[in-house]
Amino acid sequence: MTEPTVQVQGMTCRSCVARIESSINEIRAEGHVNFEQGTIEVRFDADKVQIFEIEEAIRKKGYNVQV
Repeated sequence: MTEPTVQVQGMTCRSCVARIESSINEIRAEGHVNFEQGTIEVRFDADKVQIFEIEEAIRKKGYNVQV
């Protein structure tokens, strides 16, 4: 399992957290969002999901991402 921490910009409320976690779960990854720090601890199997897919899923919800 791969477990990077991702910086996310644009989260303004707890609903943002739910949207981001949902988008990560849709692509077979797990994510724990730290709203106060603006980060996500992502966990995924690199044989099944690539980090760019996670970044893209988050960007599609309207947030900026930095790995």
